[in-house]
Amino acid sequence: MLKRIEKLLLDLGVFAVFGLGVLITASVILRATVNSGIPDTIVIVRELMVAAILLPLAAVTTARAHIVVEFASKALPYRVQDWLVVLGSVLGVLALGPLLYAGWREIVNTIERGSYFFGELNLPKWPGRVIFLVGISMGWLRLLLMAIEDIRTIRSGGHIVERNSGEGA
Repeated sequence: MLKRIEKLLLDLGVFAVFGLGVLITASVILRATVNSGIPDTIVIVRELMVAAILLPLAAVTTARAHIVVEFASKALPYRVQDWLVVLGSVLGVLALGPLLYAGWREIVNTIERGSYFFGELNLPKWPGRVIFLVGISMGWLRLLLMAIEDIRTIRSGGHIVERNSGEGA
């Protein structure tokens, strides 16, 4: 079930990127041709950027596709590398905790106040806040589950760090 949700969020992130491209292209063309534009383009782009970046977070985490710097850790024994991966996951879970809390508080405050962006369309602020919280929540959950699974793998004698062919185990 979690994989299906991750796939849906990834697809929504792709749709957001596509929407960004269409919106920016249309806005540029309108400005160049008729000296006009799409109302509240900057606000819409900002909100779509949140979706494009955060909704795929869980899928990226599952694929272990985050940016890593491993020039020093590659020289360490595999067991140490495995535990460093777990440490990174646990630190990520701890780091995302305050963001989850802040995101929740922001949603509650935004909805209670009925906040909206000032502009021609008076767009509400809550959708972007909800997208932020959903993306961070799913990323946090996936990171937590991976840390637990990685600890189980290490304890059972397995390895989580990929081996390059030709290297000794």
